[in-house]
Amino acid sequence: MDAWRNKWAVVTGASAGIGWAMAEELASGGAHLVLTARRRERLDQLAKKLTTERRIKIEIVTADLETHTGPEEVFAFTEKKGLQVDLLVNNAGFGAYGEFSKSDLAAQLGMVRVNCSAVVHLTRLFLPGMIERRQGDILIVASTAAFQGVPYMAAYGASKAFDLLFAEALAEEVSRYGVRVCALCPGPTESEFGQVSGSPLRSPKGHETAPKVARVGLRALAAGKHSVISGFTNWAGAEIQRVLPRRLVTKGTAMVFRPKDLR
Repeated sequence: MDAWRNKWAVVTGASAGIGWAMAEELASGGAHLVLTARRRERLDQLAKKLTTERRIKIEIVTADLETHTGPEEVFAFTEKKGLQVDLLVNNAGFGAYGEFSKSDLAAQLGMVRVNCSAVVHLTRLFLPGMIERRQGDILIVASTAAFQGVPYMAAYGASKAFDLLFAEALAEEVSRYGVRVCALCPGPTESEFGQVSGSPLRSPKGHETAPKVARVGLRALAAGKHSVISGFTNWAGAEIQRVLPRRLVTKGTAMVFRPKDLR
């Protein structure tokens, strides 16, 4: 984690799960943090914990990335404070489980805004400064859901496929400027994701811990990788899918995620 010692990092969705763990890992390496999420009390709790344990600086900005103004608010905050952001962790995101035709439209569109639009928006705001300085890093949290269609979480899986391809393309595009971009693809992780999304995969058995996932992503970014899958089992599953017919993979995924009342 020493790659970002005494540098400023923005972590979105820092109030829980992987975002919280990202903040802890970066703090352990001496990075200064801008923590952002909707829940101020959670951010205050995290900031108090980290400043007690580490000699770092922490700034907090509450923002709702589901809104069109959320990313601008985060960027404007760092500009007003005069902070040079050398690492952007696009972690904020959520899922929605169930039949798409019966889902809440506002929730689906909000998810796409957070998972995709906010990622593009924040990246576009912070990237020019990194290019000008010829240094900087961007970590985009995608998912193993990016590697296949996910029936009953159709828009979520598609949004994470967007994140993965966006990160990999951008990584190649900006490498000439000394800027690194990496997509982190976790599988099932111990976090609030299952509870929020309503996903049936809520049992912690076989789930990776958020700190482990955070370390995998940050180390891959520091090593210059364009993408990384956390966990050997998750990696093997993604690789096996490459040689199987896509329709067969989607059908198998549907069997796992199909609601009980449809079986």
